[in-house]
Amino acid sequence: MTHFQNPVDLRAACRSGAYDGPTSGHAKGYIQANMVILPVSEAEDFKKFCERNPKPCPLLEVLDPGDPEPRYCAPGADIRTDLSRYRIFRKGLAEGDVTDISDIWEDSFVTFLLGCSFTAEEALISAGLEPRHIKETGIVPMFRTNKFTKAVGRFNGPFVVSMRPYTPEDARRAAMVTAKYPMAHGGPIQIGDPEALGIRDITAPEYGNPVTIMDDELPVFWACGVTPQEAILNARPRIAITHTPGYMFVSDIEADKGAA
Repeated sequence: MTHFQNPVDLRAACRSGAYDGPTSGHAKGYIQANMVILPVSEAEDFKKFCERNPKPCPLLEVLDPGDPEPRYCAPGADIRTDLSRYRIFRKGLAEGDVTDISDIWEDSFVTFLLGCSFTAEEALISAGLEPRHIKETGIVPMFRTNKFTKAVGRFNGPFVVSMRPYTPEDARRAAMVTAKYPMAHGGPIQIGDPEALGIRDITAPEYGNPVTIMDDELPVFWACGVTPQEAILNARPRIAITHTPGYMFVSDIEADKGAA
């Protein structure tokens, strides 16, 4: 499997079509971002939705209408081509995944880049707490919960959480490590007891892939940047484009700059 150390090389491979895989574990030391693209008519409400729900939706950058270049997160990058996989929604329905959105780009599109827990995973690895999905599946398991976001206009929906299993002691350490990264969702919202979040089957995530949970481990849940996709399903905009869960935009910003 190809492994990219540099975000510029990873984005170039995505742009050329040479790479279309998940991004967890790639470009270590750099911030990865969730992405949402909406028509300008929907952008103000969505921005307010993110501001009211900063735990799952920490804003990193908002691009000007029609501008595909994230000048703060990755100058010179092109948001239309530099993700490995995109998901297209029309009136709230997922239409499918593609690797390039140049042919459907509109001058009215506003792009939002939001923090992602993959950024804090580097700190977990450095602390000897490598998340299991990195070696097992490449994509963290993500679950829809019974906790709801604060609505703005038509944007509302359930929290989505990502899950990484740890022993109780390691869960405590992981919480301390990730709490230092508020722009990557910060510390976990819950340790253990998936039923309290409305998760009935820990082996059947709504997004991503299941991972092994050992007998002495607890599932640890973090807020997740797939939460905006649930809000988009409810808002039903004419068109929306997001990253495919697990296939993030990799920025040029060093992860340590996202630490508190």
